[in-house]
Amino acid sequence: MIDRTLNYVFGHSDFKTLGGSRTDAKVSANSFIFELFLKAPLADEASFLENFNLNLPADIRGLSIEKTDAEFNIIQTPKTKEYLYLFSFGQKAHPFSAPFVSTFPEQLNIDTMMRGAKLFEGEHEFRAYCKKPGDDTVTRRTIALCEIIPNTFYTANFFPSPSYALRISGKGFMRNQIRLIMGQLVRLGRNEVDLNFIAQSLTPAFDEHLSFVAPASGLILNEVNH
Repeated sequence: MIDRTLNYVFGHSDFKTLGGSRTDAKVSANSFIFELFLKAPLADEASFLENFNLNLPADIRGLSIEKTDAEFNIIQTPKTKEYLYLFSFGQKAHPFSAPFVSTFPEQLNIDTMMRGAKLFEGEHEFRAYCKKPGDDTVTRRTIALCEIIPNTFYTANFFPSPSYALRISGKGFMRNQIRLIMGQLVRLGRNEVDLNFIAQSLTPAFDEHLSFVAPASGLILNEVNH
């Protein structure tokens, strides 16, 4: 959609865009970055951004624009990504909240889930937390922060109360990694697994298939810092 809008704004397709990250379908993004390659500099960056926003669909908004040099690469530039996974449990939520908050109908042990989330912090072997990793996939990753806290990030009068947020940040995440982490934390809250299982799942010797992937609709790419 961004490329289609740029094509209309420029009146040509002689440009290239490169996204700084990717998400699954139905995942929201509060912050996203992409690199725009042009053959000539923009005459007026502020006017371009205004025109770009006027022609973008209602669910996309350009926030800022910054000039880079020819050596800059948005993929290779070090950056930290913060994701939120919003959820509630033990109730049937208002349907309007469905695109943003995942609701698990059973009662969950939230205190144990909070303890379990902290086990994911640091450098671990996350091969079990990647959907179909390839032979060249780097599965040993570092998570800077992983916590479950009350949701004060996004609110609406139709959101379930209380709601919670899994807050997780790091330099990069593999396919389905965060949704698999959330899935195991839900299993922990159901007492299907224990804290020792979570710890063991982060070791090279762990070979069990983790099948429960939490729904995509609760996940938000909240911040990208570079």
